[in-house]
Amino acid sequence: MSIIEIISGIVLILAALAIVGLTLAQESKGKGLSGAIMGDNSMMEAGRTRAKDAKMAKATKILGIVFIVVTILVSVLSVMKG
Repeated sequence: MSIIEIISGIVLILAALAIVGLTLAQESKGKGLSGAIMGDNSMMEAGRTRAKDAKMAKATKILGIVFIVVTILVSVLSVMKG
């Protein structure tokens, strides 16, 4: 294994873990059936968390792109090597 393959493998693992962490940290968009029946009382706090959720969603998208690019890079490197 070359140093580039090792580094790209580490980047892949870190990007995958970061995507999972950011996805789990984001709040769900809907409140489900209980929100439809009982009503939604979170209008006061919605403005506070909306900016944070937007930043986390943008970071998740960027990490997804990094993940795809590094995956393609690793595939190309393995084909060129073998």
